[in-house]
Amino acid sequence: MKKVITESDILELEKKGIKTIIKYKDSVFTPLALDRIHSSRFTIIEKDTVQKNQSDQSVGNKNNPGKRIAIGSDHTGFRLKNILLKILTEKGFTITDLGTYDEKPCDYPDFAKKVADNVSLGESDFGILIDATGIPSAITANKIKGIRAATCYDTFSAKSSRAHNDANILVVGSRALGDESIKLIVDEWLSTSFEGGRHQKRLDKISDIENT
Repeated sequence: MKKVITESDILELEKKGIKTIIKYKDSVFTPLALDRIHSSRFTIIEKDTVQKNQSDQSVGNKNNPGKRIAIGSDHTGFRLKNILLKILTEKGFTITDLGTYDEKPCDYPDFAKKVADNVSLGESDFGILIDATGIPSAITANKIKGIRAATCYDTFSAKSSRAHNDANILVVGSRALGDESIKLIVDEWLSTSFEGGRHQKRLDKISDIENT
């Protein structure tokens, strides 16, 4: 039986900050839903499998601890953000796309703050930010209490930022590295766990500084 997606369904996703929708082979969008998808610049990801329930309209399952990711970019990272959205969705991550939603010039602090707030409040487990160099968004995100945003330029820095620093936001530069290098960095970062031990003591010192 075909699953009908209405304009109301799309509006609900927008309210949750979700700007990506999965189109299964048994999905049927009403004309108003399609108009809303196009006007709001949703990213559509097509899957050949049949959807199992309505919650699968959004990217991933919200009851998926450790795999909830908030992602954001300025205009320089918009294209790469859409590439990562598709890859992470296919890997089973729950994605909240916090913008930007087109390539019109915009200000990176707006989106860095949205992602940092989302992670700080526990709405997502991790965040990914993309701008031209990976530096300004990290500076912005680190102004939010509890955020440890790391700009990574290779897999070593990605692994270290998670294993030693328990970074909760990865920041990459779309004009500093190629797409394939960034994909490797994202994969390494998300597959590495915090080691704790002596590193926790150092993080506690950072928290003490943050709280002064």
